[in-house]
Amino acid sequence: MKLATLKDGTRDGRLAVVSRDLTRYADASFLAPTLQGALDDWRRIAPHLEALAESLEHGSVPAERFHEHDALSPLPRAFQWADGSAYVNHVELVRKARNAEMPASFWTDPLMYQGGSDAFLAPRDPIVMADEAWGIDMEGEVAVIVDDVAMGASLDEARAAIRLVMLVNDVSLRGLIPAELGKGFGFFQSKPSSAFSPVAVTPDELGAAWDGGKVSLPLWVDLNGKPFGRADAGTDMTFDFPTLIAHAAKTRPLSAGAIIGSGTVSNKLDDGPGKPVEAGGVGYSCIAEIRMIETIETGAPKTPFMRFGDTVRIEMKDEAGHSIFGAIEQTVEEYQP
Repeated sequence: MKLATLKDGTRDGRLAVVSRDLTRYADASFLAPTLQGALDDWRRIAPHLEALAESLEHGSVPAERFHEHDALSPLPRAFQWADGSAYVNHVELVRKARNAEMPASFWTDPLMYQGGSDAFLAPRDPIVMADEAWGIDMEGEVAVIVDDVAMGASLDEARAAIRLVMLVNDVSLRGLIPAELGKGFGFFQSKPSSAFSPVAVTPDELGAAWDGGKVSLPLWVDLNGKPFGRADAGTDMTFDFPTLIAHAAKTRPLSAGAIIGSGTVSNKLDDGPGKPVEAGGVGYSCIAEIRMIETIETGAPKTPFMRFGDTVRIEMKDEAGHSIFGAIEQTVEEYQP
């Protein structure tokens, strides 16, 4: 089942069921007005949504053309957005870029930050920033939406709570991060609004690519129309989603609709840093990684962070080459007060 939130002039949009090929949708607001409303009563509402999705596939319910530009993020705002850093290779490279040593515990204890969740960007909305000098970077990730999770949940309980899967562009301002982390109190200004894919899907839509804890498919990241990243989301994922969810719930319960992110998808190459796509590697899901590798190889980075007018596209395709979640496609624009 694929679910979307359509723009309707309200803050939280209107719930819709989308066909598997992402071409049509059926209004689902008569079952639950919003996705959050469906998640709040998932056990009762989900079977009706699944029946509607099946009817949509058979053409037996009224349907309209689905346009990804008409979609908000599946949850336009959420009670919780906690982003992990499951690909420790990425953490290691980015910390090297800041001349920061990586503790050995990072391989056994997940990193996680609590992001702003009061206003997510729509998947085709621009990334509006006031200053290119802030170091505007994309971060291609996978995320899950969970049902209620009890404090101290086990890995099995955490796995059972996963309701939906989607993609993320977790925008980062690399120029602001070092000073902010130097205060010893975590991210805030350096982590503006994130954007999520046009649709969120139930895990069964992923077939064999979903093993209950991660998605084993390449994440396509294009920068200005050129391949930038093709890293496999199931490779080098040190901490799977049940581990991240249990980590988040160690000292508090999670409410239905909480979003848990994987962190930037990142693959090693022969146990070392990856290579660009054009050089035969799988590339990168953020600019910071290639800048670090350039620094290692030449002594200085040469790839700039995103500038006004640059466009990033993030997508994941099944083995037949069909888009699963639709695409996040965003252009960086200058903020005009």
